[in-house]
Amino acid sequence: MSISLGQPVPDFTATATGGTELTLSALRGQQVVVYFYPRASTPGCTTEGGDFRDHKAAFDAANTVVIGVSRDGIRAQENFKAKQAFNFPLISDKDETVCQLFDVIKLKKLYGKEHLGIERSTFLIDTEGKLAREWRGVKVKGHVDEVLAAAQALHAGE
Repeated sequence: MSISLGQPVPDFTATATGGTELTLSALRGQQVVVYFYPRASTPGCTTEGGDFRDHKAAFDAANTVVIGVSRDGIRAQENFKAKQAFNFPLISDKDETVCQLFDVIKLKKLYGKEHLGIERSTFLIDTEGKLAREWRGVKVKGHVDEVLAAAQALHAGE
């Protein structure tokens, strides 16, 4: 099952950093960026998270909450967040519930071996909980700027 542009994103609750449970519907009234990354504390994921961290004030000004998601355990997520001083929650999705909802688990190749893993992807959800934009197969460089521009444009149009 995959969500479609313009359609409501099904509600979910997941374990997040800070010992909290994060529920998507509790964020209604704000725009939400949900970005999926393959693994905590790896170079690309660190760069992407740092870009979101460094643009937090601009996302806040556009009434947009940022949430990072990977299959790492909550301890790895807490360590990643603390080490990189991320100023947004990270979700531990070990059972892949949120990953499956957004259809980001893909067959990948690494050193000639195939495995299932997270395809770096980002989703922008509007204030009513509908999917406004999606980016799949993301390349890190310049990506956060593109997501921010989309969030600002969506916010300006509301």
